[in-house]
Amino acid sequence: MANLHSAIELFPTPDHDHHSCAASILEAAERICAERRVRLTEKRRQVLEIIAKSHTAAGAYEILEKMAGPKGRPAPVIVYRALDFLMAQGFVHRLASLNAFIACANPQSDHGSQFLICRDCRAVMEFSNPTLGKAIHEGAQAASFSVDATMVEVSGLCAACARAQHE
Repeated sequence: MANLHSAIELFPTPDHDHHSCAASILEAAERICAERRVRLTEKRRQVLEIIAKSHTAAGAYEILEKMAGPKGRPAPVIVYRALDFLMAQGFVHRLASLNAFIACANPQSDHGSQFLICRDCRAVMEFSNPTLGKAIHEGAQAASFSVDATMVEVSGLCAACARAQHE
């Protein structure tokens, strides 16, 4: 997971090797599931792999379409149950602004995340800024508010899309 200072360099470029990222995410998920003694079933793994193959957010029905095979699409409940499991284990995040899912950059730790979301290409970059997380918790504490989770979604343009708009 990137910190604030390296976020710009780590935003996925158009020629980025998504296959390598997906393989790394799947290996981490398999290892973590073994450590936690939970099952990464074939369907759960397939959903995670579909999400991890890209740095763009994927909606549930987009995932469902990619799971379609010779016998047709699986039932939507299959995807939703897999997503519930993957979110509970910290392998994916739900981006509320897009109603879509992105693979977690750091599934080994419980963390608050911030996301930069390109409004043109829908690429997403996850990072964690401890200062921002601390400010959120301090503000919540001052308001006697109990925080369950901290997730910040920021919409804008990635460098590639910004360049394309200026050309």
